[in-house]
Amino acid sequence: VSARAASIEGTKAGLRAGESLTAEDALTALLLRSANDACIALVEHEGADLATFAKRMNARAAALGMRDSNFVNPCGLDAPGQQTTARDLLRLGGAALAQPQIARRTVLARARITTLSGRQIHFTNNNALIGRRAGVLGLKSGFTSKAGKCVIAVAVRNGHHAWVVLLDSPNRWWVAAGLLEEAIGPGAEP
Repeated sequence: VSARAASIEGTKAGLRAGESLTAEDALTALLLRSANDACIALVEHEGADLATFAKRMNARAAALGMRDSNFVNPCGLDAPGQQTTARDLLRLGGAALAQPQIARRTVLARARITTLSGRQIHFTNNNALIGRRAGVLGLKSGFTSKAGKCVIAVAVRNGHHAWVVLLDSPNRWWVAAGLLEEAIGPGAEP
């Protein structure tokens, strides 16, 4: 974990400069906690600067058919020129959930990561639907001053899948839960 990663703005896992952790634990922190320190650590682990990594993200987005997105900051922080749409995030969410290493993490209500020196960091999933609404599998929540409160959520009940993507939604948890229940019916609380 570099000093830059440890001091990044926004939500963090609490990683400290000079610490080491596995890429798997960094991914867990990124997905569940929206940890920008873990995001930067992963980018740096790949040996890329932020601009180079953003170019790779844009190439992958284009391959997924995300026509209206442009990434400048790999962590999703507000930046001039950074933009996406709900439709593009739906495509990204589908591609992400198809990856087993992502799917098995996004459904977790809580997690613990451990640095290589043995320090344990505990946190809960920032997605308030996880563990509170039956059948919700994830996927990601976030907030920036430009995008507002956002969520990509997917739920499965009775063999039916429903996806919700909300951008700039002040009541995202209530709205997302209502839309999911409208689409696939109410589920018993976990």
